[in-house]
This record gives sequence, structure tokens and C-alpha cells, in this order.
Amino acid sequence: QDEAGIPGILVGVSVDGKEVWSEGLGYADVENRVVCKPETIMRIASISKCLTMMAVAKLWEEGKLDLDAPVQKYVPEFPEKVYEGEKVAITTRLLVSHLSGIRHYEKDVTKVKEEKEKANRAFKLTKPYQDKEQKEKEGKGVEKTDSVKLRKEHEGEVKSRNSKPGRRDKEFEQEEYYLKEKFESVIESLKIFKNDPLFFKPGSQFLYSTYGFTLLSAVVERVSGQKFTDYMLKMFRDLDMLSTVLDDNEAMIYNRARCYVYNKKGRLVNAPYVDNSYKWAGGGFLSSVGDLLKFGNALLYSYQAGQFKNTNGKLLPGYLKTDTVAMMWTPVPKTEVSWDRDGQYAMAWAVVEKKQQCGCCRQQRHYASHTGGAVGASSVLLILPEELDSEAIDTGLVAPPRGVIVSIICNMQSVSLNSTALKIAREFDKEKRAQYMD
Repeated sequence: QDEAGIPGILVGVSVDGKEVWSEGLGYADVENRVVCKPETIMRIASISKCLTMMAVAKLWEEGKLDLDAPVQKYVPEFPEKVYEGEKVAITTRLLVSHLSGIRHYEKDVTKVKEEKEKANRAFKLTKPYQDKEQKEKEGKGVEKTDSVKLRKEHEGEVKSRNSKPGRRDKEFEQEEYYLKEKFESVIESLKIFKNDPLFFKPGSQFLYSTYGFTLLSAVVERVSGQKFTDYMLKMFRDLDMLSTVLDDNEAMIYNRARCYVYNKKGRLVNAPYVDNSYKWAGGGFLSSVGDLLKFGNALLYSYQAGQFKNTNGKLLPGYLKTDTVAMMWTPVPKTEVSWDRDGQYAMAWAVVEKKQQCGCCRQQRHYASHTGGAVGASSVLLILPEELDSEAIDTGLVAPPRGVIVSIICNMQSVSLNSTALKIAREFDKEKRAQYMD
């Protein structure tokens, strides 16, 4: 909080399904001196994508949604696409892994391609530095820094490390972050991007796209037969996430925090007014750290429940099937993750797989995470499953969920939180293992 100059930050930790730490630090409202509390509600930004993926997975399990059918099967309002003279198909499976070719906030395809080329060159330049740093901080979960930033650091172009967040991130220079128009339906919000050309052939490469999830929300709406927002709010109720709501400016939402940025002079100011109705699915929900822990535990329980034997029917089913979560958490080829050097993108989650390259060297644990960045807010949700041994599974000595979940939300944009969440998760995991040994 101190080094990033964050007005208010929320942190929550769950161990084996039980919330063990939930705290608010700083101010939810600086002007009125309202302190952050565990029940404070903030923008969760792109963690909204994980929530939407839960709905997609549920509809797929129920046989209502074909992940590999062209989206026009469900949303005929979205025009069929052509890339370089060839008719191409966008599917739900491509949307959830950001392989659809649909643009993000940047409209200029040339700029996007140039940035990707720079990032690739920067990665080659900085790989030796990354490897050295990784060895020095072995096992401490160092977060991947944006490759463009690494290039600038390598060339000595970066400003002081003490410069404030919320004003140096180029992404927040995009005008569409600051839309003020209220859209009455997800179908209506498609007009922002539906007629724009694809940036590449679907399935050929990765481009993170919040608009892809706006199209996804239209698919969920048509498949479920309900308004997307109604379907999601019903799902939140089923998951006992009663503090998770739409980021609606007009609604009275108790415990809602204000959002902040730093201006060009380095002064803290209120974040600009925005209306996020154009991107409910990709970045439009508010939540508390407690609700995000509940969501993480529902996923972790679902992931592990099918592994346990000899439960004599006493184990309730998960919200999703074990194989469904395993599919969601399987890295997808050609994807990448900007916030974690070890990860690959899967289906609306970044996933790091278990790996150890050399004996007595760094062991890479399996975990899933997603970060979020919105106007005046940053967030992360990280799930670190316990590595279950066969004896525990076969004898039923323990019950799911087993593992550590960390959620962090703050009311300041452009704050990197993934590495902090991973460090916290590892500390609680280490403490848990120490208790078992005692």
C-alpha cells in the first residue's frame, strides 16, 4: 500500500475452505475519511471474466451451449467475419481464451502489431536478466513485469520507481475506457465493435480482448433465455456471493468505495466518471474479498471433489464437475499472460503448471489466477490448490476444498498485485504444512 500510494486496499485469505484473514487497510473514501473494512465493495475489473466463465461452463455442462459452434448460432446480430478474403468462424471456445481476433480498446491494428513485435524483441533482450532475477529470488513468486517496460528498463528509459501508479500505464490512455453511455442490453453494446475488422485470423494468435467477453455475454443471454445480468445475479446467489453486484452508478450500493487515480502533477484525484454497462462480462462487477474467496472455494471444491474416494456418498457435488474445472484450467496453446512469467492463459484464467527443471532447484507449484485493471481500481484472485496425496484421497481423511485462496482489491488503477497474492498464498501454505508436521 505504501510503495504504490494506494488510498485503500482489501485482502482476504482462505485456507481449506475457511476464511482465515480478511482486512481493509486505508480509506474507501478519502474525502470523508471512511476507512476500508472487510465488507467494503470495490471494482473487481477483469476478475469479472472468471465469473462469466463460470456461467459459460455451467451452460456447457447442461448441454445448452456448444463451445465450438460459431457465435452467430446464438447471436445472429454479430456479423459473420472475413479475414484476408477468407470467411472465418469465431467460437465461444476462442472467445474465452482471447484467440478470437476481436480487438481490445486499441482500434489501430498496426499499433497493436508493433507493440507485440516490440514485446517479443524485449523478451529476447531481457530473458538473461529475467533468468538471473528468477534464480536470485528462487521460490518467492516474482511477478512477470510487462515486457515493454522491461525493454525500457534495459535501455534506461524508465522513470523513478517511486512514480505514482494510475498515470503511466499507456492502456488507460484509450478513450473507450472512459465511455459514459449507458447501454440497456448486452446486444446493444455490441455496436461498439461488431463491425470492426478482426486483428488476425481466429485461433492463430492471442490478443487479450474485453470486447470478446461482451460478445460472450450475449451468447450466455441467448443460451440461458435470461438477461445476462439476471442470470449472473442468480448464479451469485447460488454461490452465496450476496455482495457481488453490477457496477451500476445509479444504484444504492452500501459499502461501495470510491475510485482514485493520480493526475499529471502526482496528486490524488477522484477517478473519472465511467459507465461500465458496455462490459459487464469482462470488467463490470463489484465485489468484496469475502465473496471472491467464496467463488474461489466453489471452484476449488469442484476441482477436487471428483478426486476423493470412499466418501460413502457424504460428499456433496461441486457447482461444476471436476473435469469441467480441469478443462478451464488447462493452458491453451498460443496464449500468453502479461502478469505472470510462468503462466499461460487457459479459459478465462491464467494457469501455472507444476514443474521442476533441476533437482534441488525452484519448484513451480500449480495455481490459477486472474488480475484486473479498471478506471480507479486493481484486483487479483489466486487459487493455490493443495497437492493431495493418494492416501488422503483414497481414505477420505480430508475433504475438499484443500488449498489457499487469496483475493486483493484496491481503489487505485495500474497496481500490480499478482506477485503479492502469490507470496501471501505461499506463506499461508507453508504455515499450514508446518502445522501438519507438528
